[in-house]
Amino acid sequence: MQTNPNPSPNLEESLAEVSQLIDKMEHSELSLEQSLESFERGIHLIKHCQKILEEAEQKVQILLQNNNQEMLSVYGEESKDKDLDDDENDN
Repeated sequence: MQTNPNPSPNLEESLAEVSQLIDKMEHSELSLEQSLESFERGIHLIKHCQKILEEAEQKVQILLQNNNQEMLSVYGEESKDKDLDDDENDN
């Protein structure tokens, strides 16, 4: 069994590293080469984050389709509708 010596960072780790790179580029006196390397690393991490988010979105869509739901409802909207129904039933 072969393991990956450099596993890809998860979303939170990637975003933290991007934040560190931005901070370093904004507040340090980096050479042009160092700045370009940091920028390139940041672009790589952003693309990695986009891939993670797209995969998560696909999983959510699959789960919704498996439950025969075609659209997401806005968080909290369902409870507001329920509260309105409860109020009407109380009258």
